[in-house]
Amino acid sequence: MDNPTALIVDDEPDIRELLELTLLRMDINTVTAANLAEAREALASQVFQLCLADMRLPDGDGIDLVREIHQQHPGTPVAMITAHGNMETAIEALKAGAFDFVSKPVDLSVLRKLVGTALKLQVPGDQQVCDPAEEDAQCPLRGDSAAMEKVRNLISKLARSQAPVHITGESGTGKELAARLIHQLGPRNDKPFVAVNCGAIPHELMESELFGHKKGAFTGAVADKSGLFVEAEGGTLFLDEVADLPLSMQVKLLRVIQEKMVRPVGATGEIRIDVRIISATHQNLAQRVQQGEFRQDLYYRLNVIELHMPALRERPDDIPGLIEHLLGNIASNYQQAVPKLQEDALEALRQHDFPGNVRELENILERAFALCENGIITLDDLGMLDLSSHAANADSVQKRLPGENLEDYLARIEKDILLKALEESGGNKTSAANRLGISFRSFRYRLGKLDISGKDDAE
Repeated sequence: MDNPTALIVDDEPDIRELLELTLLRMDINTVTAANLAEAREALASQVFQLCLADMRLPDGDGIDLVREIHQQHPGTPVAMITAHGNMETAIEALKAGAFDFVSKPVDLSVLRKLVGTALKLQVPGDQQVCDPAEEDAQCPLRGDSAAMEKVRNLISKLARSQAPVHITGESGTGKELAARLIHQLGPRNDKPFVAVNCGAIPHELMESELFGHKKGAFTGAVADKSGLFVEAEGGTLFLDEVADLPLSMQVKLLRVIQEKMVRPVGATGEIRIDVRIISATHQNLAQRVQQGEFRQDLYYRLNVIELHMPALRERPDDIPGLIEHLLGNIASNYQQAVPKLQEDALEALRQHDFPGNVRELENILERAFALCENGIITLDDLGMLDLSSHAANADSVQKRLPGENLEDYLARIEKDILLKALEESGGNKTSAANRLGISFRSFRYRLGKLDISGKDDAE
């Protein structure tokens, strides 16, 4: 196989020579250009596997070259060489389609990693998000709607970049799934994908969790801890619910993103990191910035490219296909036949507003599978409330959810209903089930799920 060839575009001869020598030692052929005109001439004459371009050139802006290559030579990743600390221009280059950037003075170890990652990229079209229309496809992002097709196409493009991605969307829309796909389809897929829920880490432990600590740095630090950034080295770090980061941590995260260095708690030195960051939240981050609860500069660093995951109610035509796929997976897990839905049960799911999105649909089907009899899922198996009528109340449900996710809210309401029925029946399960108009088996299943005790007839 022939060695790859890189185009180096810089008006400083010593920089061109440094980059050329570094790439030649990596068995990469080089062609150099001192300005935009020479670069365009070289691009017209041959195909390059990589381009390294300075931001400022005598006859124009390097970002113009990024846009041209992105449009006319999409198989050629472009890495920009920027002035030290000039993150604004680096972000502008990433938005224009640059693969990544490296700051002057060029750190050769950083450059070698960047080049190695860029050369792992596949030719466009070689690696796409799976086609959900294929019967056997184990496609994680299913749906024939235009909204989902747009999501899959954007994920394919994002996988070819190292730009920070911010994924928006309601809870249950598949934000982590999308982040994993970006990682799996990209050049870092042989390195770790590390996911962390920023809202689930106590504030006092957050710095240690993300950046690590040295033994003895604080009470309880009985051994060195590497931290999640170091664990994700070479791969992708997914910061879920990033809006929950306290302001003190936002400052430190911003510095890590800018410097690509972390300092473990209690350490005297810093550790260089090579990590792609993907963030997500179900909150409106721009609004949080306006309210002074999220740093604007960090927002711009994280939200270089936005990927929005549509709510399930925005793509209702996808619901039948999702039901079929999810029931197939559930039945396969239990090594049983796939049950059928009665028409009124299917219609109730079609009409439901799904404030919990695909995750809610999956939970409903999992429960219905456990409760159904004779391989048929009825409306009663779907839940205690008529989902079609409950859909009309979705907005009021959302208003009652501050500080509580949908699943906890529904579980609390269900538990209250079950406990009231048990109390009115003197703790007798059979009597309570009759009061609620559901089968004893269904009632007992719900009690077990919610860890509620009660008496049977014989007790």
